[in-house]
Amino acid sequence: MPQFASPTRDELALLEPLDRLGLADIVLVATAAQADHAWKLLSSCSALGFDTESKPTFFRDQVSEGPHVVQLSTLDRAWVFQLFDVRCRAIVAALLEAEHITKVGFGLAGDHTQIRRTLGVEPRNVLDLNGVFRKKGYAKEIGVRGAVAVLFNRRFLKSKKATTSNWANRQLSESQLVYAANDAWAAMRVFDALGWPPSQGV
Repeated sequence: MPQFASPTRDELALLEPLDRLGLADIVLVATAAQADHAWKLLSSCSALGFDTESKPTFFRDQVSEGPHVVQLSTLDRAWVFQLFDVRCRAIVAALLEAEHITKVGFGLAGDHTQIRRTLGVEPRNVLDLNGVFRKKGYAKEIGVRGAVAVLFNRRFLKSKKATTSNWANRQLSESQLVYAANDAWAAMRVFDALGWPPSQGV
């Protein structure tokens, strides 16, 4: 099998940005009523983009208490779940356990560990897209940025400030919502572009 190199940072910088979801297409889920409504919309989906966010740790051996946010996305809308409310946690747990929904994302091993600890469930039918690209000849983890570049010839924008922000805040900022939603949405876009089962060529 031929080996492919992931796009370099310099190569990514030359690409035009990928259009992203705006706030109008992002749903914050923080209450029981919002969680129940999200369940009605998402429980019938066959696939969802998936990611989590946690408050950063800053000290050696400090254990994260996350995830504090779980995001799920279709091709045209994303739901950002905060996990303070017990009903929100229950709905997220049910969606992650649902066998009929393929949850797709990048680098999900750490997410699994935190979800098991925080929500007490084992996510099922989860597809790490890094593994799909690895089978296609990409030796290193390609990540969402690399995948977007390979498939769409576009640069996926990620804010370092949002990455290291406090995801445990009860009031998330607009930049946090956009960041979290688009991580899940981009994974869903990649999954859709690959087709499933994906074709042999990328």
